[in-house]
Amino acid sequence: MSSPHSPNQNHLLAALPTAEFERLAAHLELVPMLLGEMLYEPGGQLQHAYFPTTAIASLHYVMESGASAETAGVGNEGVVGIALFMGGDTTPSSAVVQTAGHAYRLERRFLKQEFNRAGLTQRLLLRYTQALIAQMSQTAACNRHHTLEQRLCRWMLLTLDRVPSSELTMTQELVASMLGVRREGITEAAGNLQRAGFISYRRGHIAVLDRTGLGTRACECYGVVKKEVNRLLSDVQYRQGIPAAVH
Repeated sequence: MSSPHSPNQNHLLAALPTAEFERLAAHLELVPMLLGEMLYEPGGQLQHAYFPTTAIASLHYVMESGASAETAGVGNEGVVGIALFMGGDTTPSSAVVQTAGHAYRLERRFLKQEFNRAGLTQRLLLRYTQALIAQMSQTAACNRHHTLEQRLCRWMLLTLDRVPSSELTMTQELVASMLGVRREGITEAAGNLQRAGFISYRRGHIAVLDRTGLGTRACECYGVVKKEVNRLLSDVQYRQGIPAAVH
């Protein structure tokens, strides 16, 4: 039997003080996030922020040719839509659902109101934004200096950190789009990892058999990103005794 949905499954929402959380709770809307769903497009006016619980969103930069590459991923550790509280309201990137699941959606006016109170919510969101910028910067360096196999391992490890299982529902086409490479490159890299016994792959499904082994093939970027997120958010205190779900 699956556990009930709860805003506390998102680390940022779970870290809000009770008073600040309660001001937002009535406006949080649980929404399904379908694989491949576009949450916002480049240049579009953002209307909502999304706090993933079991879903993962991929932030993409899309070129004029239509080619794209992932700049960062957002799972239950964060929020999609930082432009809303950073003052931009629009962004040149897009956000697409990488792993299906659920998120809590919040209208922009409620997020802005709470952010502008200059309380802990503001400090927490700014600290998370710094962690997201660190992830984006590391991704840029990784794409330039590391092999596709290393980048694929980094991506899988970061994804595993955000989901409860060791199995990923993901097509080679979507992975190739996120890493900004040809599908044939993903086929070759995944084949190498499968022959090494680290993963089992069939169409649209990746099962990680040896996470430690993946770590030996990944570049330094996975550890750098994980360390920075932990540094920025490790001292966050979480609420206790909050109801299991918001309706």
